[in-house]
Amino acid sequence: MAHLKITDASGRQWQFDFAPQTACTIGRAPDNTVVLDDPRASRYHAHINQAENGTFTIVDGAVINNQLRRSANKVFINGEPRFEQQLKNGDRITIGASTLRFEQPAEERTTDVRYDDKPLGHTQLLISANDVMSTVLRSKEEVPASAQRDKVLEALQRKANILSALYEMSKTLGSVFDLNAIFEKATDIIFRSTPADRVVALIAEGPTTNGEDVNLTPIAMRARDNKLEAHARRLSIGRTITRKVMKDRVALLSQDAASDEQFAGVDSIVSQGVRSTICAPLVAESRVHGALYADRLDPFAAFKPDDLELISAVAAQTAIAVENARAHERLAREEVARANYSRFLPEYVVKQMLENPDSFKLGGVSQTITILFADIRGFTRMSEHAPPEKIVGLLNRYFSAMTDIIFAHGGTLDKYLGDGLMALFGAPTATPDDASNALNAAVAMQRRLIGINRELRDEGFQEIGVGMGLHTGEVIVGYIGSDRRSEYTAIGDTVNTSSRLESNARGGEILISDATAKAAHSRYQLKPREPIMVKNRQQPVNLWEVDWQKASGAF
Repeated sequence: MAHLKITDASGRQWQFDFAPQTACTIGRAPDNTVVLDDPRASRYHAHINQAENGTFTIVDGAVINNQLRRSANKVFINGEPRFEQQLKNGDRITIGASTLRFEQPAEERTTDVRYDDKPLGHTQLLISANDVMSTVLRSKEEVPASAQRDKVLEALQRKANILSALYEMSKTLGSVFDLNAIFEKATDIIFRSTPADRVVALIAEGPTTNGEDVNLTPIAMRARDNKLEAHARRLSIGRTITRKVMKDRVALLSQDAASDEQFAGVDSIVSQGVRSTICAPLVAESRVHGALYADRLDPFAAFKPDDLELISAVAAQTAIAVENARAHERLAREEVARANYSRFLPEYVVKQMLENPDSFKLGGVSQTITILFADIRGFTRMSEHAPPEKIVGLLNRYFSAMTDIIFAHGGTLDKYLGDGLMALFGAPTATPDDASNALNAAVAMQRRLIGINRELRDEGFQEIGVGMGLHTGEVIVGYIGSDRRSEYTAIGDTVNTSSRLESNARGGEILISDATAKAAHSRYQLKPREPIMVKNRQQPVNLWEVDWQKASGAF
């Protein structure tokens, strides 16, 4: 059954299996088939249709009131924006900061091939991937002065053909970031320049440090003509060849298996009608991205060393294009993710998330942090007497200013709560200064409010006051939620206590707990307040009011 492997903007991963002949809708709204926890995804961002022949087509947008409405941020297939495209195995769909990988099992894929573990033929020619160009372009042997002119011209023509093919590829693939288009061009050149009957493009998934452990996925398979198509699809690929190529980083030509006595009476390459096989690795600077596999289907035909050289050179050029495509896709995904996360997290945390995404998965960890709650006093009364658009503009101005201050002091914006907000200091990365940073941020927010109120008076608005509460303690923090939706947040008694402190603060007040006062080493004067009772706590919480307009001089 075909499926999607999904990683949404929150880092949550799961798999969606397609039901037969059922449409799949993708978006942020909870009634989608695939619900993305991603603010850059539209409510109904895209949908995938199934055809009777087993193909799947993704369409940007959704049909609403018999009209197709496109998404706001587009759908990217393998790094390129697409309004509609038939999906192939391995296609990467990017929606906002979420990635969906489309996969189909072998029985459903038209480009799938089978593997076998049959031995190599005894005749093998190897070219090191690191020495492809020098091997391809150097003369095989010194040509004596008496050599025939035709042999010299033939050698020169061979080199010219290879250089022409590589130049053609470099022009075509320099700005192409679609893997299917890259392999289509590589296959076309191999068919034009060699007698290959079948070419299979294999892409490596996962680490490639050990060639035997690499999972090679066929991404494209072509036969020279329609007559060979059905026969080519029934044939398998020699896993012995691909393992050696990936592990040793060499291009390999294997043929004449039937003439090797040790394989007499054993099914081998010849038993399925393949006498001659070439496999070349896609070696780039960062890794081995896969391999190009070509073979002759005529048992009486064979590749020549020249064919090995040309396919090796094409593979080297293809590897560069694949490297560029994957880098382009990664940068595009990081750019979207950075824009998404930067709305809630300080820059250093965003950088950490992008460099180490595995550390931000669904689930939480226990750690000590300081939580800040802030809420506008009298906001409901104000909103009753002002136009909605002005209220929204006021909130946006206020939240923008407060969020900048939180980020500047190393905090993480947890969420907006109507006219209030919740911020974390010490998550995801804890430091000894978290409580101090939280308190300094609260003071800076109150001081910034003086300027905001001055602007409000000039515009005819009444002034606003903000009450704040801070508490330090142990919480569970991380991506918490369900399989359909999760968010990065903190839960626990510390959250409840901080919220209770904020609800007791009047406009312009900052109330902190005893735990925060001790952890913050405050440079501000603290005035004791009456302790308060908090739900689930037997002992009252000691309170301190921060005189933020006066600094004691001690840090």
